[in-house]
Amino acid sequence: MITSKESSLSNQAQRQSASYRLAELDQDFLLSSPMRGVRLQLEYAKVEESLHSWSVRSTVVVFGGSRIRAEGPPHHRKWYEQARTFGRIVSQRGGAICATGAPRDNVIATGGGPGLMEAANRGAADAGAPSIGFNIALAHAQEPNPYSTPELTFRFQYFAVRKLHLALRANALVIFPGGFGTLDEMFELLTLKQTRKTTSIPIVLFDKNYWRSIVNFDGLVREGTIAEDDLALFDFADDPEDAWRRLDGYMRREPTGR
Repeated sequence: MITSKESSLSNQAQRQSASYRLAELDQDFLLSSPMRGVRLQLEYAKVEESLHSWSVRSTVVVFGGSRIRAEGPPHHRKWYEQARTFGRIVSQRGGAICATGAPRDNVIATGGGPGLMEAANRGAADAGAPSIGFNIALAHAQEPNPYSTPELTFRFQYFAVRKLHLALRANALVIFPGGFGTLDEMFELLTLKQTRKTTSIPIVLFDKNYWRSIVNFDGLVREGTIAEDDLALFDFADDPEDAWRRLDGYMRREPTGR
């Protein structure tokens, strides 16, 4: 028999307990270490859904330094304008501009930040085409540049998932001058191509003099740390039209799905 004292007890403590929260609304739970795998899956799935809704079938990925600005020294301004021009050329000629619902090919995709990433997204905007910004959450708070398509501007917690999305639909990779981040992405994709873990997409390093001064590719061959044939994994270009010529005709139109 329930007494009047028992019936008057409040269940407030139970309702306020963390264990009572719906799992999908429990931020503490979702951000806990055991849920890291779920968060990785969410980062992958959210971007997939958005790219699918915009009919993005393939991309041209552009890497380049965030510190190379339009208002920088003359050679930086030149690189900025070249990256902007390249973004416009690819967007106009590659299939990013199409009828609503039709597959979009060779959509410009960058790391989403400032500098040469901004320049490539800006070139796509000049052409009236959508472009993608794959931003990463960093300690110094990277801000998205204002030229990537808002609905295609993403932010990742995990570099691994970001790298996956940068590579997954890539028809080509064009690497403008940059620093550690640019070098990281360049060697990541070169390694995937060298080990045949991705389709043999064209990889173009923009500004041969810059890259030859930064990386001693011939020295790697001399030391036997790469094969001479590995030098054929990439090409050089020195102007935007030349870069496009080296890509056009070699770019697949269907993603691999890997």
